[in-house]
Amino acid sequence: MSDTTSATAELKLPKDLAAEKGMVNVQIDGVWHQFPKGTRMIEDCRKVGTIVPHYCYHPKLSSPGNCRMCLVQMGMPPRPAPGQEPQRDEQGYENIGWMPRPVIACANTVSENMGIRTAGELVEKCREGVMEFLLINHPLDCPICDQAGECRLQEQSVEHGRGVSRFVDMKVKKPKNVEIGPRIRLDDERCIMCSRCIRFMDEVAGDPVLGFTQRGTHTTLTVHPGRLLDSNYSLNTADICPVGALTSNDFRFQMRVWFLKETPSIDVNCGTGTNITIWTRGNTVHRITPRQNDEVNSCWMPDSSRLNFHYIDSEARFTEPLAKVDAQHQPVSWQDALKTAAEKIKSVSPDEVAIIASGRMTNEELFLARALAAEIGTSRISLVPRFGEADSLLIAEDRNPNTTGAKLVLGTEEPFRKLDSIRDGVRSGSIKALLVFGEDLIADAGFHYSDLANLEFLLQTNILANHTALAAHVVLPGAAFAEKRGSMVNLSGRLQRLNRAVEMPGQAKDDWEILRDLILALSGGKNEAHLIEDVFKALAESVTAFNGLTLSKIGHQGIQLIDTGYQIPLLTNERAAKAAGRING
Repeated sequence: MSDTTSATAELKLPKDLAAEKGMVNVQIDGVWHQFPKGTRMIEDCRKVGTIVPHYCYHPKLSSPGNCRMCLVQMGMPPRPAPGQEPQRDEQGYENIGWMPRPVIACANTVSENMGIRTAGELVEKCREGVMEFLLINHPLDCPICDQAGECRLQEQSVEHGRGVSRFVDMKVKKPKNVEIGPRIRLDDERCIMCSRCIRFMDEVAGDPVLGFTQRGTHTTLTVHPGRLLDSNYSLNTADICPVGALTSNDFRFQMRVWFLKETPSIDVNCGTGTNITIWTRGNTVHRITPRQNDEVNSCWMPDSSRLNFHYIDSEARFTEPLAKVDAQHQPVSWQDALKTAAEKIKSVSPDEVAIIASGRMTNEELFLARALAAEIGTSRISLVPRFGEADSLLIAEDRNPNTTGAKLVLGTEEPFRKLDSIRDGVRSGSIKALLVFGEDLIADAGFHYSDLANLEFLLQTNILANHTALAAHVVLPGAAFAEKRGSMVNLSGRLQRLNRAVEMPGQAKDDWEILRDLILALSGGKNEAHLIEDVFKALAESVTAFNGLTLSKIGHQGIQLIDTGYQIPLLTNERAAKAAGRING
């Protein structure tokens, strides 16, 4: 009995069990596989390691089949004659009858017993023809094109092109270097009419401002009359452009991409925590682009976030500790700055000390801020709220990237609640020492210079000169987001990791190191946190939500830590489009 059962089970795997699992049997280049019914050929080929060349296809957009580069040969079992059984191979699969004409892999879906050939004479001739057609009017300016190093047309012309063209007509000249928006330029002579940009603006950004005019070889990409490509998501069109037709004004002709190092990290401009790649050379950030994470931002990001990095190289950066001497800030050593701070804090009663932390601090920094409050003996610790108008895609109302993390680490659902009482305490004189980490109280927290001027001691850590720093007795130089390591929790409860892409300037330190050293200056204890991993370990042991985790376990895609109930609008829209069959990814 058991032998029969075992034999039956063996017989049903995997071919015969495909239908029970909602799968179909598909042969790709001579090898049979099982895929979900109705999935697109191009994606199923990718799943088994076969990349079908393409231009117009994008898994997050609809598939118009514009470019025809993804042509493959398809086959189905021939219909048997009446009274005859289908012919099968030795594995039990029906033999494939191949169609003489190719089909596009981006828009066609797989079905039971389908065969797909991604190579062979027919397929290669088709690709050569498509490449020859796309290059008829394309300028031969690869050495000076800003897309060099990231151009799919260049790459695939080498792999699939004929090498010579049979067309001898004069190339059609189209508009070049046209500013179609405040952040983006169009070199229309390079456009291959893939329509990715048009579909993105229509289907994702919800601003259908792009379109084609004219016909044939004179087809031109343009913005609608009286409009500009000025959406806050416009630079995503440059990301997905497979050629050098759309380029960013900010990065255009700034650096060749093969010179740049890529560092995965996260955006710190709002609570969504968009996954990003920081592109650097030496100690300079040259650009930021979105990094795909289907649980956070899909593969998009707003322009306002990707362009908000130039301040890192600002001349207004703090690069060394400062202490106020005779009403003037003077450079001092870290040892002297920390010693001064410790003495001033100890000179007042613990209940006369308050800490204002930041929702832009990492979990590790917030944990040490909590430890600092405990070392001082004060319960007065608060964050600065930062809210703005949300959009319907990725930008959240909460512009602090780590509000959720602050709630977990500080153990309160209202991390901003004590800010008003701290402000009142400073004004009344009941708070005599104020420690501010990463915030400008005058610009963002409703304080006035006169409030801060009455304090016996004011310490601030920051990266740029600001109004609060003018009143501070001690200023400590911290790290920008691209210069630090650590973790944050976004609004939907996903734990994610920042990675250091560039080094801090001068004597600046990572903020967790500043907090650690300040605690040691107050306690006189021994340093037990040499690495940020040590801080995270202590955090994981102290805060239940982080139990059993390490910084390395977070990975580049993050971990769903808790369920907050918050839904990122862009992901909601994308899942609806996928459920309706409009997109594949």
